[in-house]
Amino acid sequence: MTPPILQVEAYGKHFWLHEQNKLIPSSHNVSFSVSAGSLTALVGPTGVGKSSVLKGIYRTYLPSAGRILYRDAQGHVLDLVRASEHQILELRRREIGFVTQFLHCLPRQSTLDVVARPLLSLGVSRDEARQRAAEWLSAMNLPERLWSVSPATFSGGERQRVNLARGFIIKPRLLLLDEPTASLDPATAERVIGLIEGLKAEGTAMLAVFHHPEITRRLADQVVELAPLPAVEEALKDFA
Repeated sequence: MTPPILQVEAYGKHFWLHEQNKLIPSSHNVSFSVSAGSLTALVGPTGVGKSSVLKGIYRTYLPSAGRILYRDAQGHVLDLVRASEHQILELRRREIGFVTQFLHCLPRQSTLDVVARPLLSLGVSRDEARQRAAEWLSAMNLPERLWSVSPATFSGGERQRVNLARGFIIKPRLLLLDEPTASLDPATAERVIGLIEGLKAEGTAMLAVFHHPEITRRLADQVVELAPLPAVEEALKDFA
């Protein structure tokens, strides 16, 4: 049996609010695995820490507890919790992709170059990178007239299409998806679902949070439910 690409063991994350001298727990004792060619979905109520799990794996957040074991393309296993910044950046560049709910990019950069950038960082020629970027933007049904414009001027749905194209373009071994279809119209969402199915068929391992339960039912091979701790529920009342 092929070992999983990702093994999360007793993951935990909490936040310290210095101004209020208060500890806010987000995720606690979360364990699951993600295998090549399959999609694991995280579900649970708002505030339970689904996004914090994704960010902990990508190391946007430094986890507070647990282990995150990643098996790279050479078969080496690395604990992402303890990995160096250099190791994390290299994995992001080559193997681990993350499509967040928001697009972050350099100002005044054309949409075509925003999408091509991950390939350029791998040494792909500019012409080839831009050609492949154009193919992904076409797949996302983004009008060609927008490709030379900065995505900073786009609507939320248009920016998300650019975000998805950039996240998919290197076909990472592990792809993290945080509500990737939330701001898309139904037709574009259906296109994205098809692209996700295509990447799965090519062997990409995926961990996702979806806005709509029906998309989870369609795409997920495994569902991991996160339940709030009593302490989390009490903390959330403070911000209600």
